[in-house]
Parts: sequence; structure tokens; C-alpha cells
Amino acid sequence: MNNVHYLLDTNIFIYHTKGEPEILSFLELLSFNGEMNISIITKIEFLGWNKHTPDGLEKCKCLISNTRIFPVNEDVADRAIEIRQGKKIKLPDAVIAATALLYNLTLATRNVDDFKDVEGLLIHNPFQKNLI
Repeated sequence: MNNVHYLLDTNIFIYHTKGEPEILSFLELLSFNGEMNISIITKIEFLGWNKHTPDGLEKCKCLISNTRIFPVNEDVADRAIEIRQGKKIKLPDAVIAATALLYNLTLATRNVDDFKDVEGLLIHNPFQKNLI
């Protein structure tokens, strides 16, 4: 693995719960290297889904418990505001992008189009064959 450090978007965890092989191997590698980083927004989105079964929610909580969670602090909030002033982007996506930018992390997401216009943001789609 290159010395790339990732921030995982919410959809990565959703695809993990669906058993997508690309994501399973990607997360296994990141977990092995202690590189499971998320924004608090991802935790809220992933665990806050109101259709979890009790067993499914516990499994998701276990998965999230192995991550490093970055909070929304003043720096993240200010960067998210800057991003939203310059681009049409949803608030959760702006916070996730701001977190990745401030902590020099590459955003791992399948939803590349949601973030493509954020200047300076490095994006990795684990579904593409150019793995890590």
C-alpha cells in the first residue's frame, strides 16, 4: 500500500454491508494498516439510517468502532463553508470534503461526482481497478 491515508465516505460502509467484494478487500487492507478514518458525519449517516434491523445496527456499530472519527471543529466548519460558497454541494458532503482536505486524506468514495468540483480534494474510487 502506498503511503496514502484515506477518509471513508458513508457509501463505502453501505457497500460493505451489501458484501461488495471490492469494498470488503479494500476495508480489510485499511483495517490491517490501521487506516479506517471517517468524519463524524459518516457515523451519523451510517448508524442513523432508520431501517437497520437490531442485529444489523449492532454489526454496523462494531464496524464503525474500528475507525478513527474526526469531529466537526471550527476549522472543518470554516472549510466546509468555503466549499459550499464556491460549489453546489450538500452540507454532509462539504463537511466530509473539508475533513479530508484539512487532514490531508484521500477521500474514498464511489460517489465521485458529488465531490469532483472540490478544489484540491484527492479522490479514490475503490470500485475502479487502479486500487490504492
